[in-house]
Amino acid sequence: MSGAALIARIENVPFSRWHAKARIVVGSATFFDAFDALSLAFALPVLINSWHITLNQTGLLISSSYAGQFIGALVFSALAERFGRIRSAAGATALMSIMSLGCVISRSFPELLAFRFVQGIGVGGEMPVAAAYISELSKARGRGRFFMLYELIFPIGLMATGQIAAWVVPSWGWQSIFWIGGVPGLIVSFLLTRLPESPRWLISKGRFSEAERIIKQMEAAGDRTTVQVDTTPIVSGGAPAQRAHWTEVFDGVYRSRTLTVWVLWATAYFVTNSLNNWLPSLYSTVYQLQLRQSLRAASLTNVAQVAVLLVCVFCIDRVGRKKWTASALIAGGSALLVLGMFGANSVRTVIFLATLSYGIVGSVNAVLYLYTPEIYPTRMRAIGTGLATCWLRLASAVGPLVVGIVVSSEGTDAVFLMFAAIALLGAVAAFGMIETRARQLEEIAH
Repeated sequence: MSGAALIARIENVPFSRWHAKARIVVGSATFFDAFDALSLAFALPVLINSWHITLNQTGLLISSSYAGQFIGALVFSALAERFGRIRSAAGATALMSIMSLGCVISRSFPELLAFRFVQGIGVGGEMPVAAAYISELSKARGRGRFFMLYELIFPIGLMATGQIAAWVVPSWGWQSIFWIGGVPGLIVSFLLTRLPESPRWLISKGRFSEAERIIKQMEAAGDRTTVQVDTTPIVSGGAPAQRAHWTEVFDGVYRSRTLTVWVLWATAYFVTNSLNNWLPSLYSTVYQLQLRQSLRAASLTNVAQVAVLLVCVFCIDRVGRKKWTASALIAGGSALLVLGMFGANSVRTVIFLATLSYGIVGSVNAVLYLYTPEIYPTRMRAIGTGLATCWLRLASAVGPLVVGIVVSSEGTDAVFLMFAAIALLGAVAAFGMIETRARQLEEIAH
């Protein structure tokens, strides 16, 4: 059967337990990706005191992880284009889990710094590959909801990190948070290897018989073994695509798409990841909250993100990617502007407005994982997404350093004003997005 007919069958097969299983397993990997990414933030208040870590060392620890994530996004997305989505995602998940256990045995700042850097390679590699995989299992109708239900796992992982850390770190020590991230992650790595490969990726490589075997499993699980389809969709898919080079993201129509999403990834994540890593220490050092109070207050940001994303799940296919992204960045930036101008002297106001703005802007992060794989063809979907996520790693690495400089010289008000300006810059970029809702991936790519 031709690639065109196979794509059409993917678009016609109903959602079933087959899809649910894939989403749950990949979602579990993404859960621990979030857990490992944020775990250090909740260990730091203890480490700062017990290891006498300076502000500069704190910023270096946080930034080292994002530097590793930058490398991981490039390496594992390239591996995903060559060797497949599943093997790449499983390898990234295994690496970040093993390095979490490495953090447990760290006995000095240099050791922890090294383990966090290597762990970051795995953390950065898992998400873009997983996003490409889930996107490729989806069909045009309802893809936003299907994908966002998966993407909801990431903020749930962030939320769980804060809630679990607030309980285990004061009672069992900072190592406990890394134990929790490491052992289950290795189990998930094994489960990933049991998943079928993306049929769209197989089709792009001309491996039609393997793709059809997987599609038959999808149809059988949906009680639909015989499907009447139109075998002449928008893109024929009859011949395997050539191997894509990363520079192709700047060719033709992809240039404007690429530049737009790069600005969006950088601005949205500069705000949210800087807040995530800074707030626990801000509450404990500037506002003198107790350790447990600081951790719980900081964890509210991820609760807010989950709440906003629940709304997003049921609205994204009606509102559209473009309108949601622009509106969220304007609303979140406005809350940060108010906080920077009037409210940073009150810890209650900071907790409320910082939590609210994080939840709103954080929804953009999830939408970007939905939107970015949609705007590239299968042959370059993982590498296009990986390159885009490099900007979140860069922004997240620079963010803590910039926050440290600004808060030391200008105070907390100036930091919130900076966040507001960056969020509003992202809103301007959002108006350059194309709308992708209810459109087949093969149609959007051209």
